[in-house]
Amino acid sequence: MHDISKSIDACAARYGEQADAMRDYLIEGQRSALALGNRGPIEFDDTGRLAQHILDAYSTVGFYVFTGVLAEEECQDIEADMIAMKASFPTSPDSAVDAQGNPALGSNSQTPHLIWSKPLGDPLGGTQLANGRHQVKMFEPEASSGTPAASPFILLGSLRFSDACLRTYAHPQLLKVAETINGSDFTPFNEALFIKEPGIGAAVSWHQDGVTHWDSPDFDENIHGFNFMAQLYGSTAVNGVWVLPGSHKLGKIDISDLVSQSQSERIDGAVPLVCDRGDVVMCNRQALHGSFPNSGFEPRLTVNFGFHKRSSVLGVKGGGIHSDAQVFDEDIIARRSRVLGYAIAARQARFSDEQPYRYQPFEDKNLSFVWDEAARHDLHDYNRDDISI
Repeated sequence: MHDISKSIDACAARYGEQADAMRDYLIEGQRSALALGNRGPIEFDDTGRLAQHILDAYSTVGFYVFTGVLAEEECQDIEADMIAMKASFPTSPDSAVDAQGNPALGSNSQTPHLIWSKPLGDPLGGTQLANGRHQVKMFEPEASSGTPAASPFILLGSLRFSDACLRTYAHPQLLKVAETINGSDFTPFNEALFIKEPGIGAAVSWHQDGVTHWDSPDFDENIHGFNFMAQLYGSTAVNGVWVLPGSHKLGKIDISDLVSQSQSERIDGAVPLVCDRGDVVMCNRQALHGSFPNSGFEPRLTVNFGFHKRSSVLGVKGGGIHSDAQVFDEDIIARRSRVLGYAIAARQARFSDEQPYRYQPFEDKNLSFVWDEAARHDLHDYNRDDISI
C-alpha cells in the first residue's frame, strides 16, 4: 500500500474545525481495514467452490478484497479505453458534443449514461433520488479555483462503451465466485464506472443498495446480491468507498439516526476499501456504504458490476432505480444475460490461452455467442433491462 499521508492531510484541511477529527478518522479507518483479515487472492476448494475461509470472512464483514486479480495487461486495456472515453465525454451536462465538436459519448442513448456533479459535491445525499436511499447529505468541501463547474463521476451501461470493461465482466475467476455466492444460474444486475478525480471527485452519501426485499419472509444476508469493484488505480481512505462491517445482516438501517449517534457523517466503526491496482472487491449490496469527496491527490476508477440470485429476481417487481420498475420474467432475464455471452466471447478473443467461464443457463439451452459488430450493435442501450432490486 502506498503512502497517502499527504492526501489525508489535504483532505482533512478542507474540514475546518473538524480537520483533526477527519484526519484521525481516515488514519484509524485505514488501519482497521487492513486488520480485518478479509483480503487475499481468490482461492477455490477441490470442488471448484470459493474457499471456505473467504466465504466465512465475507459473511462476517460484508466485503472481501481479492488481491491481484487483474493482470497489468488488463489494467492497461481499461486505462486506454478510459482515456478514449474521456476524450469523447460531452463538454457539459447539457451538451451533445465533445471538446472537438463531435457527437459525444452516449449522445444517441435512450438510457441514462453519464451522471454529473459539481466538484467535491454530493448530488444524491438528502434528495429523493434513487428512492431516497441516500438519507443524509455529506459535507461538500470548497473546490480549488479553476476546476470545472461540473464533471462526470458515474458512467452507466459501461459495457457498451468499453471493450476492456466488457472483457473484465467475463473474468472466469470472478464468475466462479459469483456462481458460489449466487448459484450457477446467477443473473446480471448493473454495470458502471465510478470516476473519482483528485480534487474533483464527488461524494456518494451513505446508503444501502437493496430496495425490494427488506420485508421478505425469505430475507437473508445475500438476498439483494453483491457488486464487484475492480480498481484501476487503487483505493484509499481518502478516495475510496467506506463500509460498515456486518451491516449487511442488520436489515434496513436508519442512516439519519446512525449519523446522529456518531455526531457526524464519520460513522463509528466504518472502514475504507483499501486496494492496490488490479484488486477487486466483492461487496454485499445490503452493507451500509458511501464515499467522501476526493480531496486528495490519487485518482480512483472503479469498474463496478454485480450479480443476483435468480430466486431474488424472477417474478419480482424491480425497485425502479437502474431501470423501469418492471416485473423480471424469464424473457427479461434472458435478454439481459446475453451481455454476459458477448463478454465471454470478447474475453476469449483477447485472452485465447485462458479457459473461458461456462455459464450454466447458456449450457442448458446450447447457446453460443460471437463478439462482432452485430453483437456491438445489440448492446446499444442494453442497460434498459438492468435487473435492479
